Amino acid sequence: MHEFAGRHRYSRWDDTQQLDDLSAEDLLDALADDLIADGDLASALRRMYRWGDEGKLDGQIPGLQQLLERLRQQRKQELDQHDLGGIIDEIRERLQEVVDTERQGIHNRLDQARGAANDTDSQQPSTDASDQLPQSPGEQVPQGAQDADAPSPALRKLLEQVAARKQQFLQDLPTDPAGQLRELSEYEFMNPEAAAKFAELQEMLRQQAMQQQFQGLKDSIQGMTPQDLQPVKEMVRDLNQMLRERAQGIEPDFQAFKEKHGHFFPPDINSLDELMEHLQRQRAQMQSLLNSLSPEQRQQLQQMMDQLMGDDELRDELGQMAGMLDQLMPGDQRGNGYNFSGSQPLGLQEAMQLMQRMQGLDSLEEQMEGAQYGRGLDGVDADQVRQLLGPEAARQLEQLQNLTKVLEEAGLIQRNGDRWELTPRAIRRIGQQALRDIFGKLSRDRFGGHKVDRYGVGGDRTDDSKLYAFGDPFLLDMKQTMMNAVGRTGTGTPLRLVPDDFEVYRTELSTQSSTVLMIDMSRSMMLRGLFFSAKKVAMALDSLIRAQFPRDNLYIIGFAYLAREMKPQDLPAITSSEYEYGTNLEHGLILARRLLSKHNGNKQIIVVTDGEPTAHLEHGRVIFNYPPLRETYTATLAEVRRCTKERIIINTFMLDRSPYLSAFVEQMSTLNQGRAFYATPERLGHYVLVDYVTNKRKTLR
Repeated sequence: MHEFAGRHRYSRWDDTQQLDDLSAEDLLDALADDLIADGDLASALRRMYRWGDEGKLDGQIPGLQQLLERLRQQRKQELDQHDLGGIIDEIRERLQEVVDTERQGIHNRLDQARGAANDTDSQQPSTDASDQLPQSPGEQVPQGAQDADAPSPALRKLLEQVAARKQQFLQDLPTDPAGQLRELSEYEFMNPEAAAKFAELQEMLRQQAMQQQFQGLKDSIQGMTPQDLQPVKEMVRDLNQMLRERAQGIEPDFQAFKEKHGHFFPPDINSLDELMEHLQRQRAQMQSLLNSLSPEQRQQLQQMMDQLMGDDELRDELGQMAGMLDQLMPGDQRGNGYNFSGSQPLGLQEAMQLMQRMQGLDSLEEQMEGAQYGRGLDGVDADQVRQLLGPEAARQLEQLQNLTKVLEEAGLIQRNGDRWELTPRAIRRIGQQALRDIFGKLSRDRFGGHKVDRYGVGGDRTDDSKLYAFGDPFLLDMKQTMMNAVGRTGTGTPLRLVPDDFEVYRTELSTQSSTVLMIDMSRSMMLRGLFFSAKKVAMALDSLIRAQFPRDNLYIIGFAYLAREMKPQDLPAITSSEYEYGTNLEHGLILARRLLSKHNGNKQIIVVTDGEPTAHLEHGRVIFNYPPLRETYTATLAEVRRCTKERIIINTFMLDRSPYLSAFVEQMSTLNQGRAFYATPERLGHYVLVDYVTNKRKTLR
């Protein structure tokens, strides 16, 4: 049976494909540079939340800015698509449909009456029915006139007069929808179909008028007339009583209120605070709709809503409720207006749904912006993101929300009170990442490939071999030994070896070293963005020594106004608040010499600085001056001589081409026989680590 390779299909990345979860180590590596730069884990996480991985993980972690951009595009799409002018147009069209239906019904009624009269052979005596004529369009048509099968001439005449009066009423209706709605509310329809259409329109508008206050009332007020609003009025009165008690500092009995009136509200509301927030959101949706209309449209819609409320007492209670909500929740959003510029018309119900989406986008934008500035990702509603922006956006948010959980479960961060802190394992990992960054660039640049021509006894095995000599470690190179025998005797078996055939691998001489890395922490290093490179080198050097030279010693000293020793694990936490004026190189050399005096073997000091010394010690006091004093130069060079006497090599890496710094470092090198380098911040690690490694390992013949 033959097995065929699976067929793979490739497509352009469109941000919808699913990826395996990233490892905690990948996440920490993406945070490493930010952690080294300012040492604040919270700040590094906030940047990750805001900008994502910024390409460090091939964009697998989008940030809040990308989600915000998607949200704003969604809002723009809604604004460019819809036209709210259709709300009034829809009501106007439905009112016109009511009027047209009524007119046609009147016309049909007259035609039926006249047709029936023409078919009647006998004529009844005419009576004067003028006293029975309805005096207004709201009066009922006499029962006899409604019998279109056989109306008497008098009743037919009466019907014609009523029809003419109603036609004139319809002709004289106001041109604005609010006025038409008001007049038709008092009108007695002749056509049952027109009456049903008008009642349906009234019911729809009444529901929307009430739902601006209470979501959940739709079922409760289905078919409700103004006279049937008593349960609603009772609920609003009880609600206002609770709000008054809250304003007086009394905690009301919300559960009793919910048991009595809970069917008016969503079931997940369980406290007065939640109910107040819900009511404000509902009011804001209608207010947003009104604010998004033109002044004329807003006036028309508001008048219609007020008319359909149908009860002065209820209007008064609702007004009290609105005032108390504003008093108890000052500053709450009352509804932004939106500038819609599209051509797709919307009805009232569709417009209310659109307002809900638009306010949801506003709320979500506020949540995301707050999360970027310290409020935390827990305040961003993932369900709301899923509803408004889709499942992929919700997955990306949840990925951001789980960052700390992933790092904590991997043992890379831990809680200290209300703060997250790096664990020792994480600090080592960051140092290893810095080492990979630096040596990765070395490999690409082909920098540091120095040949050596001295080899010796002891240490680690190399890939080169040599003829065995008495006293060599017997690290036999079997292949080369056998080839030597074949070359001497030719092919054939058995193969006989003689002492001159033996070859052994060469070894490197590995000596113990003690190093002090002195990092300039003066204010200029921070202002010029140089301290990040120095920190990264310190962490990489610490990682290198731990991994490859565990017997070596590394100390780190930061110097500015004064010098102090820093533990490698403390490096990530050093922030800009610790930068000081002054470059007290003398004090740093004093501390370095004391630390190195405890060890034998190779000793060296690596100085990373961007300026000449500007401070020194006199009788335990710091003397600072810029430009530097002659006494500062003299005191610092005196300490260089002491280091030289103790056979401590000082190598200096200058991050500035200042002639004053160059002149001073040249004096140091002359006294100490150390080396001086000019290095850009980007290549500082290259020089320091290559210098350390090449000085660390010597191969001797």
